[in-house]
Amino acid sequence: MGKICNITRLRAEGEDFRWYLKLKCGNCGEVSEKWQYLRLMDSAPLKGGRGSATMVQKCKLCSRENSIGTCRDTDRAAEDSEKFKTIVEFECRGLEPVDFQPQAGFAAEGAESGTPFNDINLLEKDWNDYDEKTKESVGIYEVTHKFVKC
Repeated sequence: MGKICNITRLRAEGEDFRWYLKLKCGNCGEVSEKWQYLRLMDSAPLKGGRGSATMVQKCKLCSRENSIGTCRDTDRAAEDSEKFKTIVEFECRGLEPVDFQPQAGFAAEGAESGTPFNDINLLEKDWNDYDEKTKESVGIYEVTHKFVKC
């Protein structure tokens, strides 16, 4: 996700956290022009009573009903800070994420102190602060992402 300096447990905070994505229809390949968001707290019924998903959407181009679910989010440890870590998993049924825009709402803790850092905004791809307990700078720099199919 980027370089992490003196923090641990980077995570999305709360069930109302918004994962901003651009989504692609798995049937025709149409990609959404606007950023769309998913939240753990959202649920929409699937056609035919087959359960629910975080988002159910009819493709504007081919009219196919697709869905995507937010399965879980995870904490990201500071070890190996330059290696990609899983921070969220999506259950994709016809909608595939192709781009991610981090925004506000992340939280983390000081690696040595446990100092809480709340409402971290990663929209600018960099964030820094100061940990009073350890007298050290903390930060997240050069935020990047990738999607991995499982």
